[in-house]
Amino acid sequence: MSSDVQKKAEAQLQKRLGHDFRDSDLLSRALTHGSATARSGPATSYQRLEFLGDRVLGLAVATMLHKSFPKAEEGELARRLNQLVRKETCAEVARDLKLGDAIRLGESEAQTGGKRKMAILADVCEAVIAAVYLDGGLEAAQTLIERHWGPRMTGYNGPLRDAKTMLQEWAQGRGKAAPRYVMTERSGPDHAPNFTVQVEIDGYQPATGTGGSKRLAEQRAAETALLREGVWTETDIK
Repeated sequence: MSSDVQKKAEAQLQKRLGHDFRDSDLLSRALTHGSATARSGPATSYQRLEFLGDRVLGLAVATMLHKSFPKAEEGELARRLNQLVRKETCAEVARDLKLGDAIRLGESEAQTGGKRKMAILADVCEAVIAAVYLDGGLEAAQTLIERHWGPRMTGYNGPLRDAKTMLQEWAQGRGKAAPRYVMTERSGPDHAPNFTVQVEIDGYQPATGTGGSKRLAEQRAAETALLREGVWTETDIK
């Protein structure tokens, strides 16, 4: 993409974002994939902005949820938050904003369809949020997030409890004791462990999950059981 075409694409994107950048370099960096830079390093691509944007998005969405659902318990709020800030949702917003039209990619990445890849779209979406935040402050970022995440917040109709809570309620509704979680394996180095956990419910086959912590492995084991029993579908998994 030529320099003039790139500038035009970024100008059009600013209109879709509803934010006029005082520092246009921030937006340019937010749209630059590592493959498009002549020099390597996080300062020349969207990597650092993505890190910041993820935190800004989490704060803004958590604030929206806290205001919109005053009677919701922490577990419900956490479930809603996870659905709204996950990569798939960020990629959806990126498509709504047509971020792909303005992303700068290296030739090899562009040839493999990088502008349509979910991971790249999600990362750029978070980087753009950070750029808006740094250029216009939290209020500007909050406005952008409310515009694009607000409808998704109010329209969400998935399960509002985490997998372990759902599985316990499901088991108790069938007269069973609470599920039992047993760690069956621990592998990997101390700085990057991997746990395997098995959940057991009387009268049912055990279900297994793995993760970087025992808590995550337990959640995934519960998810496996809920999927197998038809309580959840794949779309319910965050």
